[in-house]
Amino acid sequence: MPRQRRCIGKTGHNGRVEATGLFARLAHSVRPGENDMPRYDPLTPMERSERMSRIRNADTKPEMIVRRLVHGMGYRYRLHARDLPGNPDLVFRSRKKVIFVHGCFWHQHGCRQYRMPRTKKSFWEPKLAKNKARDALVRRELRSLGWGAMVVWECQIKREAVLRKRIERFLAAK
Repeated sequence: MPRQRRCIGKTGHNGRVEATGLFARLAHSVRPGENDMPRYDPLTPMERSERMSRIRNADTKPEMIVRRLVHGMGYRYRLHARDLPGNPDLVFRSRKKVIFVHGCFWHQHGCRQYRMPRTKKSFWEPKLAKNKARDALVRRELRSLGWGAMVVWECQIKREAVLRKRIERFLAAK
């Protein structure tokens, strides 16, 4: 008796076998790269869009960690001052200092956490380069207004003692 073959999908209304699960995702997520080699995204375009829409620009996990740390050190601050260039994450008005908490990916830190996406490079490279250029412009504008600016990177949050000393030096300096 011949062995039955397993099907990787289900039979559609037209009698053809349609892929389901992982096979369907791979079939729909093939995107040509820059050298016409197919790239695979494990998520469907709708799943990728939904995940990207969840990314916020304020009250992120790294920002909340830095806020708790600074508050625990006894410093008081204002959040996201819209009257200053770049809407800094933490604003110390009496000291004329600000702290930005940057994600390593979104602001191209260059550490081990940052990796350029392998798909849609024509989209990501200019977008992330603009973020980096805008960050430099914002820091220059703040300096010209007499404000001191510090950037805390997402990867630096892991070493709390080192970060605490760095923030203490920054806020104590005149």
